[in-house]
Amino acid sequence: MTLNRTPLLFAVVAVMFAAVGIFQSWNLAFTVLNLGLISAIMTLGVNIQWGYAGLVNFGVMGFIALGGLAGVLVSMPPVPGAWAAGGTGVLAGLAAGVAGIVASVITWKKTAHMGGKRYTIMAAVVLVSVVVFRMIIDPAVAAIESFESAKSGYLGGLGLPIMISWVVGGVLAAAVAWVIGKVSLGLRSDYLAIATLGISEIIIYAMKNEDWLSRGVKNVAGLPRPVPYEIDLQQSPWLIEFTQNWGLSIVDTSSVIVKVSYAALFTVVLLIIYRLSEIALRSPWGRMMNAIRDNEVSAEAMGKDVKAKHLQVFIIGSAVIGVAGAMLTTLDGQYTPASYQPLRFTFLIWVMVILGGSGNNAGSIIGGFLVWFFWVEAEPIGLALIELLTFAMADDNWLKLHLIKSAAHTRYIAMGLVLILVLRFAPKGLIPEVKR
Repeated sequence: MTLNRTPLLFAVVAVMFAAVGIFQSWNLAFTVLNLGLISAIMTLGVNIQWGYAGLVNFGVMGFIALGGLAGVLVSMPPVPGAWAAGGTGVLAGLAAGVAGIVASVITWKKTAHMGGKRYTIMAAVVLVSVVVFRMIIDPAVAAIESFESAKSGYLGGLGLPIMISWVVGGVLAAAVAWVIGKVSLGLRSDYLAIATLGISEIIIYAMKNEDWLSRGVKNVAGLPRPVPYEIDLQQSPWLIEFTQNWGLSIVDTSSVIVKVSYAALFTVVLLIIYRLSEIALRSPWGRMMNAIRDNEVSAEAMGKDVKAKHLQVFIIGSAVIGVAGAMLTTLDGQYTPASYQPLRFTFLIWVMVILGGSGNNAGSIIGGFLVWFFWVEAEPIGLALIELLTFAMADDNWLKLHLIKSAAHTRYIAMGLVLILVLRFAPKGLIPEVKR
C-alpha cells in the first residue's frame, strides 16, 4: 500500500502546483514550489533527528537563521572601513573568548577533587574571562557599528559565490549543534525540547542585536545570486525574440526563468540529501538509530553509547537544516533576522514531518510540499469560499466585510483541519515508516 501511495501523492502534488500555474500564475506556482523544495529539505533534517533517533528539536528556527547568516558571511563583500575601524579588535576579542572557554573547561577538569572550592574557582575564572572578553571586543564593536551605520555598520563577508554558503551554513549549524548537544542531550525529551527552543531564541536575539556581524534589524539586502537577474535576461536578444514570437510578456517570462533556475538548483540539492538520507537509513547505522529510538535501555545494554549517537544524529540533522537556511536566504536575496518566527520556522516544519510520516524520508518531502502549499494557498482559497458563501449578502454587510477582512486567518484553520484529518485517517502520516 505504501509503495503505491508514494508516487500517487507526488502526482497529486504536481497537479496542485500545475493548477496554481494555470489558474493563478506560473510566477506564483514556481515561487511556492521553490519554498516547498526548501521546506522539504528542512523536514529531512528534522526527520533525521526525530524519525531516526526520536530527538525532539524545537530549535529549528535557530539553525535556519545560522544558515542564513552563512549567506551573509560568505557572499557579501567586505567593508574595508569597518575592518580598519575595529576588525582587529573583534578578532582579538573572539580569541580571548575562546581562550576563556578553554580555560574554564581545563579548570573544571583540574578541580574535580577540590569539593566546594571548585565552584568558587570556576566562578572566578568565568568572571575574569567575561570581563577580559568585553573589555577587548566592546570598543571594536562600537567602532564598527558607528562606521557608516546607515548603509553598512558591519564587517561584511568574504565576497565569494553564494552557493558556497550552502555548505558553510551546514557546517556552521553543525558546529553550534555540537555545542548545544554537549550541553543538553543528556536531558529528558521534554526538557530537551524546551532547551532547544530557548537556545534558538538566544540565537535569534544575538542576530538581531549584534549589528557588527549581521546588521541586526537593519537587515542585509542585495545578496548576490547563483542565477541570472531578470533585468539582464530582459536585455538578451534571444529572450526578446522568443517573447515576441509567442506573444508573451518579457517581464513575466524573465521572472519565470529565474524561478525555474532556482527550482532546478534546489531540486538537485534535495535529491542529493534525500539519497544520502535513504542510504543512511537503510545502513546498519540507521538500524542502530531506530533501535536506540525504540528502546534506549536495551540499546545501552547492548553496549551502544546512546548519548554519543544522539549527538551524532543531532549534528547531522542540524547541518541539513542549516543548508536549507542558507538556500532560503539565497532565494530571498536578503537576511532579515526579525523575520525568523517559531510558528513558521519551527512548528510548521514539525507539522510537515508529522503529516508526511516521521521516519520516512519520502513522507517528510510530501509533508513539506503539502503543508507549504496549503499555508500559501489557504488565504486565496478561503477568500474565494467566503465570497461564494456570502454572495447573497449586500456588499456593505458587516458580517461579509468582517469575513473578507479575516480571510488571512483561514490558513490557521486550514492547517488545523489538514492536521486533524491526516491524524484521524492516517495516524502514522501520509507515507508511514517502513519497518525493515
